[in-house]
Amino acid sequence: MSRVPSFCFAATLVLSMGVSAQAIPGSGGASIAQARAFLTQGKLDDAMRDLNTLAAQQPEPADVERLRGIVEYQKNQLPQADAAFAKALEQNPSDREAMQMRGIVLFRMGKPAEAIPLLEKAHSSGSIANADPNYVLGLCYIATKRYDEARRAFAVQYDFQPDSAAAWLVTARMLFRQELTGPAAAAANQAVRIDPRLPLAHRLLGEIALANGDVPGAVAELEKERALNPLDGETYDRLGDAYIRSAQYARAQQVLDRAVLLEPNATGPYILLGKALLEEHDPVMAAMYLERAAQMDPSNSMTHMLLGRAWMAAGRKDDAQREFQALQRLQATKPGETSHP
Repeated sequence: MSRVPSFCFAATLVLSMGVSAQAIPGSGGASIAQARAFLTQGKLDDAMRDLNTLAAQQPEPADVERLRGIVEYQKNQLPQADAAFAKALEQNPSDREAMQMRGIVLFRMGKPAEAIPLLEKAHSSGSIANADPNYVLGLCYIATKRYDEARRAFAVQYDFQPDSAAAWLVTARMLFRQELTGPAAAAANQAVRIDPRLPLAHRLLGEIALANGDVPGAVAELEKERALNPLDGETYDRLGDAYIRSAQYARAQQVLDRAVLLEPNATGPYILLGKALLEEHDPVMAAMYLERAAQMDPSNSMTHMLLGRAWMAAGRKDDAQREFQALQRLQATKPGETSHP
């Protein structure tokens, strides 16, 4: 099942296009300028009011529809944004910014095949003010199973050579984010074949193995990453998870202690240490790590569930009840979240 990524970058893209400091041609400049000012201030309704007034003029001033599309996009009104960008392209088929934004909108609407020609044409028509549409184009290629073209798009995004180990690895990461573990593993293995010492490649292969339930394979890959990249805290975190899953709790504690030292602000190693210590029947020490995790992230339901178990095992029933109540409150606000380890 694919996931639509966060589109925080789109706000930057919007500001770099129709609402930047560049002048917008067309009649009614004062009203357009005011609409632009409202848009940059986040006053979307005020911007739309001015743009609707301009849209009623005959002929309609240039670039009004693009700005209307940007306002609708920021309001998350995707069909309306699509219609506005489509009209902008009818008025000016060479409007590269409208092409980019309509491609992004179509992707978010679940229409990657329709988005691809627009994004491709926008990229081929001139220099790109903002490289993020390459990322969207790559995701569109993934959604349509055009993995080699996705790799080339991501290579442009990161300024890699398209056939380099780095390009294969970044593509593997993007595929893995979409839960396409088979293609992700194939791409990551190709990266390793090109550069056997490429940092983070074996870690990704270990994460893919964990996702597939192949714990021995995950341990083998993560140990390779540790040998190549001994100061990467996330590798120790993943390795600790793998050792817990294989019931090697002492080894899990060893690598998770290293993860804590390297990533002191990450909650994952503290939670995993709590799990390992609970399995080793040391609830008091487990609670120490889990309390630290709860202080860092009070909204993590896993932490409260494990902490409740630790206090219950230590005979502190009131503290355990407090944690279970916190867990219930979190589950009430996040009904889709699971607390199973």
